[in-house]
Amino acid sequence: MRLIRGTAGLKAPPGPCVLTVGAFDGLHLGHQALIGRLIERAAAESAQAVMVSFEPLPREYLQPKDPPARLTSFRERWRLLESLPLDALCLLRFNEGLRNLSGEDFAQLLARQLHARSVIVGHDFRFGRQGAATAEGLAQAGRRLGFDVEILSPVTLGTERISSSAVRAALAAGEFARARAALGRPWSMRGRVIGGERLGRTLGFPTANMALERRCAPVAGVFAVRVHGIGNAALPGVASLGTRPTVDGQRALLETHVFDFDGDLYGEEIAVEFVAKLRAEARFESLATLTEQMHVDAAQARRILETDG
Repeated sequence: MRLIRGTAGLKAPPGPCVLTVGAFDGLHLGHQALIGRLIERAAAESAQAVMVSFEPLPREYLQPKDPPARLTSFRERWRLLESLPLDALCLLRFNEGLRNLSGEDFAQLLARQLHARSVIVGHDFRFGRQGAATAEGLAQAGRRLGFDVEILSPVTLGTERISSSAVRAALAAGEFARARAALGRPWSMRGRVIGGERLGRTLGFPTANMALERRCAPVAGVFAVRVHGIGNAALPGVASLGTRPTVDGQRALLETHVFDFDGDLYGEEIAVEFVAKLRAEARFESLATLTEQMHVDAAQARRILETDG
């Protein structure tokens, strides 16, 4: 799969394409239905399968002071997509120019610059100035410009429509099983382990630290987790995601203590799977009190992970 950054990154015409367009935050089952149909149509039409997405995500750009929590960083989306039979991910920079495109101009971009033969979108697709580019409007423009538009029905879980907003709500409530059902996989955070202040090691709880590769995380607190990327099997652990108020931390950090592990993980890419929330982040009166609570958290996490298959 090629990464194309903006239409200027198209050094040569990509050839006829089947496209799907969206933010795709979370890559939940609804997104997976779009991608699955994209791959089917591209194979049937002997065309390239191309996803079109955005950085920053449109709502991050439109709500800079209160951005929605990110379910997936760009790294996480790429890792999930790279195993699929996609030809390219075209990443458009969301800015004032893209925001103010008319529905017609957006359709022209798909037709003239991305060579769309077919476009797959969800029923609630909207884009452009004041949401002018709707799914039905795009279909009308496509008939004039020579591409077909297929509109997919919503994917539901019981009676609830699966959406990124619903997954965010489930995670914020600590309902990881509900989030997992909507995503089709456990929710996790992926990144490279960075150096820290080694306070955890001093307290008897060495941690693998990850900076947040997103503006805002959908969870905060202390969690029972499984860590992927260390050997062949997931390893149990306990993690804290927050600003570390006891030591007057200034930026959010994911700190993960992997049980019964004493190796060096600096620079390694790992994924931390969230299993259960233990408690909210809190300020403790001393490091000794914090350490006592860390022992309680670790014991609780072990019990949960031993019983969670």
